[in-house]
Amino acid sequence: MDALYPRLLVTRFAECFGFYRAVLPALTGATLVKGAPEGPYANWDVDEQAVLVLYDRTAMATALGTTGLPARPTAPVQDAAMLVFRVDDVDKALALCLEHGGVLAAPATDRPEWGPTLRSAHLRDPEGHLIELQSY
Repeated sequence: MDALYPRLLVTRFAECFGFYRAVLPALTGATLVKGAPEGPYANWDVDEQAVLVLYDRTAMATALGTTGLPARPTAPVQDAAMLVFRVDDVDKALALCLEHGGVLAAPATDRPEWGPTLRSAHLRDPEGHLIELQSY
C-alpha cells in the first residue's frame, strides 16, 4: 500500500508527461509504470511505491461534476503546494529540469538559515507546479 500517492492534476498533460518522464528517473530513481503522452493518467514508482501520478484535470473535473468552474485563478496567487526532491547535486538536477521544460523560479542557493549545509533551487514544471530541489 502506498503511504502517500501524490497526484498532480494537469491541463497540459503531454508536456508534463514529457517533463516528468525525463527528470524523475534521475531525480528519484522512479520508473514509469503506466501511461503515455496522450494521457489521461501516468504514474511513476520506486520499489512499487508511488512517487508521482499525473492525471488530466478535465477528466477529474468530469468525475467531480466541476467542469463549469475555472481551472486557474484569474489573478496571480501565492503557491499552495510544492513538490520537493532531495538530490545529490542541486545544480545538476536544476540543469536537467530546465533542459526538459522546467522554468526557473529561484536559482540554486545555499540556505544555511534552513539547515547548515542545505542548498536549494526552485522551478516550475510545464503546468506551473512549484518544485524544490534540495541537498543537505
